[in-house]
Amino acid sequence: MKRARRPSPQIPSAPLGRALLMLAVSAPLGGAALPVAAQAIEYRSVAASTLLREQPAPDAEALFRLRPGTPVEIVVREDGWMRVRDPAGGFGWVEGGALVTRRTVIVTAERAIVRRAAQETAAPAFEATRNVVLELLEPASEGWARVRHVEGFEGYVHASEVWGL
Repeated sequence: MKRARRPSPQIPSAPLGRALLMLAVSAPLGGAALPVAAQAIEYRSVAASTLLREQPAPDAEALFRLRPGTPVEIVVREDGWMRVRDPAGGFGWVEGGALVTRRTVIVTAERAIVRRAAQETAAPAFEATRNVVLELLEPASEGWARVRHVEGFEGYVHASEVWGL
């Protein structure tokens, strides 16, 4: 009679092996290395022209200047400073007081057609070119966000054509 061959107990399956490795690595860190299931992304806008710095200090090297209204993603908070990601994907530090909760988005498409309704077939309200900052009036829903241009024009822009949502 042939005996059935059993899998070796020493070699866990790949997903189980990765899970055990993550557990072993994260245990000394108090679980800090485990992935976060649902972490909200927080965006703010630059209130006035401000410098993006290399380190969280007023005398740290300035990387470049952010224009008023530019949306940024907050990555870390530290002693009144915020490490942010800018629309180009770069990272730097800004003083917390330089940011406001008013939400803006920036056009990333070469030319975005902002429509009168949240539909591809809706009539155009206006066009915005790359790097134009728009005020976010309503968060994206079903792929469209309601926005306002500084000159007062309003409409819906396709979420894939802007950054900051």
